[in-house]
Amino acid sequence: MEKDLAPYLRPTAILDADHPAVQAFARDQAAGAPDPVVVAVRLYYAVRDGIWYDPYLPFHRPEDYRASRVLALGRAFCIGKAGLLCALARALRIPARLGFADVRNHLATRQLIEFMGSDVFVYHGFTEFFLEGRWVKATPAFNAALCRRHGVAPLEFNGREDSLFQPFNEERRRFMEYLREHGSFDDIPVAAIVEAMRREYGEERVSGWIRAYEAAGDAPIRRFESEEVLRGEETD
Repeated sequence: MEKDLAPYLRPTAILDADHPAVQAFARDQAAGAPDPVVVAVRLYYAVRDGIWYDPYLPFHRPEDYRASRVLALGRAFCIGKAGLLCALARALRIPARLGFADVRNHLATRQLIEFMGSDVFVYHGFTEFFLEGRWVKATPAFNAALCRRHGVAPLEFNGREDSLFQPFNEERRRFMEYLREHGSFDDIPVAAIVEAMRREYGEERVSGWIRAYEAAGDAPIRRFESEEVLRGEETD
């Protein structure tokens, strides 16, 4: 079993669990924790609420997802946050990997839907921890403050049950649909993610995003937290 878990313990160029800042942050969160389950829970909440969700960030290069960069920037969208959580776990010798699925988000902002031309988010990312002999899913994408703004209960994680997005918000309006699973990975498949974006959103749109991000450098191109929230479809 230990040999089978080896790919989920080692650092990569993207999931740089051996980076000093990643190691130090992980140790700080784990201090005094009695077991790996408690450590994983602490890491989850540190990433969920400590790294702000921002869908308007570069996505086309491996360095855009590097865990140490996400930690320093303090902002990322779902893939970067899941990758950081994975790297933090590996820094503490907790086996971790990444899962991906295409989802339909019924509570995106009006401006984000217009920007993407779709309410489907390809390769939505989450983390999978190996705890107490099995894999457990954790989704650190949306900060508690952001969830409250969108009328959704913040997604909790106890280290023993899968933590995946709810189908409805607190007003029983549609929130998240899982459309297609892509499986589990020991690293972030950047080329596959970009290719999926080109198929879903169109070559012209995706190439335009890349040009805009490269022109902006480190400057934000939009402010997601100030955009108009869409409340989703009502259900019976």
